[in-house]
Amino acid sequence: MSQHTLTLLRFTYKKLKEKLTVSDSKKLFHEQFPYIIPALYKRIVDEILVELNLLNHQSEFSQDYLFCIGLTETFKELLKGYEPEKHLDLLFDSLCSSSNFEGKKIKEISQKSQLEFKDKSSEEILKLLKEKYDTKLYPSRILILGMYILISESHDLKGKNETEINKAIINIFESLNLPTNKVEKDIGIYKSSISKLKQAKELIEELRLKDKKKDIKR
Repeated sequence: MSQHTLTLLRFTYKKLKEKLTVSDSKKLFHEQFPYIIPALYKRIVDEILVELNLLNHQSEFSQDYLFCIGLTETFKELLKGYEPEKHLDLLFDSLCSSSNFEGKKIKEISQKSQLEFKDKSSEEILKLLKEKYDTKLYPSRILILGMYILISESHDLKGKNETEINKAIINIFESLNLPTNKVEKDIGIYKSSISKLKQAKELIEELRLKDKKKDIKR
């Protein structure tokens, strides 16, 4: 039996006995994903890992369809441009399994649920959310972002300015009796992260082109 297999078995046994610590999850993640993560994405990967670990300790948390949509779609958005791209599936699955989640199952639930909400208006989405929403659900950041992504894709909000879109989104969250202060904060941080990543990528590309020009002049 290989050392890698023994390590996984030990962690599996530990998972059966108690919840994994953040340190345990990080160790297991690096066992499953033995590649160097580009500097631009290290903090994002670390934050996702920590958040999943903490949710796994939260007694009120349950893995519903909104969580699945939030996790898969924010992962896609925040990891845009990651290279090599072929590592992304393993990266996602490793992040999930290192905190006792099933990446494949989460993707399946996300895809199926998004189809149910596809091409609907914000009013239709609100109606569906009310029908399916469990008020006992723990309003995690990932769940809130899953809901935000669904609402943002509604056909009647496309083409509207950001102020109108934000107002419509907050109204829907209020209708579901969710804490709007937390909602605005979580969405704001997510948008800010995307904006900062975009700026960082543009700067990296700009520096790359400058270096290329220097090399041509030599």
